[in-house]
Amino acid sequence: MAIIAGHESRSDRPPPRYPGHMGIQDADVSLAEFEVLERASSEEVSVELINGRIYVVPVPDGEHDEFAATIRNQIVSSTGLEFFHERGLRIPAYREGRSRVDGAVAPRGYFRTEPSWADPSGVLLIVEITSGRERDAEVDRVEKRDAYAQAEIPMYLLVDRHHGELTVFWAPDRGQYTQQAAAKFGAPLHLPAPFDFDLDTAEFL
Repeated sequence: MAIIAGHESRSDRPPPRYPGHMGIQDADVSLAEFEVLERASSEEVSVELINGRIYVVPVPDGEHDEFAATIRNQIVSSTGLEFFHERGLRIPAYREGRSRVDGAVAPRGYFRTEPSWADPSGVLLIVEITSGRERDAEVDRVEKRDAYAQAEIPMYLLVDRHHGELTVFWAPDRGQYTQQAAAKFGAPLHLPAPFDFDLDTAEFL
């Protein structure tokens, strides 16, 4: 991560420094502290607040964006819904969180009156595509999955480039997804209702 040189926090204590790639701040961070850090971050990274922890996310590479585009095109053509890339969402789990998701699927027009960190209540599906190192991918596999379930996001699609597979989670209940299905890259993955179509992953090979 690159914090803007010379920045000084206006809060009582300065924000912590983070290593490169997706850094993790173990100590609990308040929403106010997160907002200070977000304003200080450079265009080379984005910062997220999940379950009281700061995650510093690098700018996606080309393959990451190609995967997102492939998923977007199929969802839009198959359902008439819209896929919003790099959408900021408030994640009201047991702690107030902020996540800039790789994809948020919602009806067209849903975000028109929403602020930069939007209410996720109208979001039908969140898509995350792993980046960085193996330990970075664990954030998408565990922390974000659980946070989205706690926030009652109806469905979560994880594209795991490290393992070469996709997993869809759905039917959240009491903070956990109760259903899931997986497919290796190259095989179709059925997305349940309200999508109800097979996602073609041949282009991921």
